[in-house]
Amino acid sequence: MDVAAWKPDVEGIREVFHASFTTHAYPTHTHDAWTLMLVDTGAVRYELDRHEHGALVNGVTLLPPHVPHDGRSAYPTGFRKRVLYLDGPVLPADLIGKSVDTPMLVDPLLRQRLHQLHLSLEDTFEAASRLALITERITHDFAGTSAAVYADPTLADRLRQLLDASLPDGITLAEAAAELEASPTHLVRAFSKRFGLAPHQYLTGRRVDLARRYLVEGLPAAEAAVLAGFHDQSHLTRHFRRVLGTSPGRFVR
Repeated sequence: MDVAAWKPDVEGIREVFHASFTTHAYPTHTHDAWTLMLVDTGAVRYELDRHEHGALVNGVTLLPPHVPHDGRSAYPTGFRKRVLYLDGPVLPADLIGKSVDTPMLVDPLLRQRLHQLHLSLEDTFEAASRLALITERITHDFAGTSAAVYADPTLADRLRQLLDASLPDGITLAEAAAELEASPTHLVRAFSKRFGLAPHQYLTGRRVDLARRYLVEGLPAAEAAVLAGFHDQSHLTRHFRRVLGTSPGRFVR
């Protein structure tokens, strides 16, 4: 058994839970949060509201709050899963009944987005952006509809101005949405359509540029990282290497 749980600094995510189980079986229980689960290996058998279901590696499983369920491995070799527990208001209440009837969505794009969210949880703005797109897609998957297109042609430019003005500390997606009077999902979609990259990618790129300037001015990488808005040197190094193909130390050499 291997278990890790933590609370990320991302609005709407109450808990992250990664676990590998072989023999453990969950007794019947409930949560007061939405359970959004990826199964990475194996499969999970469970009863939800007294009906048998399976969680498989090709799907995304959504269990609604306050509905009894249990859980156990479908195979003797066990399973590995990654779970997000989401606050109730993150998803519309009318999905409760639909997710009881059909708790697993076979949607490769949704699964990929959820995987990317797990990889980006330490970056608050990026994680919030990804969560907004995920909750939108879940809602439309259950409704059988496509995402709406936001019509305001100025929204992307206003968001870029807001992101530029917030450097180096940055702004949360929720704060930007309140300032611009638009939903977080509309912000992400409008910006991505207008500029060809997501707002979190733009913000990270601006921070890398700031760090680059500080580095060529002779500041050590640890100091440049903080001044550019990164959590620490390792956070800067990961993004710096992805953008420029080298570490901050090798760059200034």
